[in-house]
Amino acid sequence: MAVRAFTDDPEKLLLALKEAIAEGVIETWQIDSDGDLTHTSAQWGRRAWMRPRVLDDRLLFNIIASKKEAMSKTVYAVYHGRLIQALLTHFDDKIKNVSASGKGTSGDNI
Repeated sequence: MAVRAFTDDPEKLLLALKEAIAEGVIETWQIDSDGDLTHTSAQWGRRAWMRPRVLDDRLLFNIIASKKEAMSKTVYAVYHGRLIQALLTHFDDKIKNVSASGKGTSGDNI
């Protein structure tokens, strides 16, 4: 499954997302040394990662499974849903639309 955030400037959107996380505006996500996002809550933290990739017309996020546990449908759905929620809450003015695929896609590591 992938999250696709369609935008006129995907690189600018990724930079704004990283800045919002670094400045504490977005408190429920953190970025690791690889540039991947993981949730910070006690329940969902570090159970998966979302890897951003800049494409011509979108910012694409593929999911990366934890090495400690198998990817469940619940973790899969929570990570996609919470990322979409953060994007819509903080960057609605930068996004044309956001979508998530129902099944794994190329680039996912589950």
